[in-house]
Amino acid sequence: MTSAEVTNVEEMFVQVARGSSNSKSELTLNGVSPSTLYFSDRPERVVGHMTTEDFVGQWAIGDNSFAADPPNAVLSFLQSGDDSPEDCVVVLKNPMVEGDSIHYSIEVLEGSVPPLSGACTLFIDPLGRPLSPASMAGMRRRDRRRRI
Repeated sequence: MTSAEVTNVEEMFVQVARGSSNSKSELTLNGVSPSTLYFSDRPERVVGHMTTEDFVGQWAIGDNSFAADPPNAVLSFLQSGDDSPEDCVVVLKNPMVEGDSIHYSIEVLEGSVPPLSGACTLFIDPLGRPLSPASMAGMRRRDRRRRI
């Protein structure tokens, strides 16, 4: 790669929690891991983690921030007594860390968010790229469009 070439790395983010709760338009991940994982796909494969507080602290930084263009996310969760994961697609806004919980204002795009869930994982799309090849929510939307 020459110095004139620029590589854009689109990182997806993953948050894991012991459970979730939902009240109207707020999603809370309870017992959330103190680390938010991130990764990217080709050509630059990047994997790492940052504190969940740092993730929230960077939410509004830059012109192309999550505050300016809220990300889509897939919440994959287990219901009590059920071993089959379910999922829903949401838009995330206004994160707030409180102890070992993180709260998001949400808009539901697909599926339904349970009032309470067991173990869950939140897959957050890259900055400003809701239909990127690595986008979990984008893949679900593209697949749904192909069936129509």
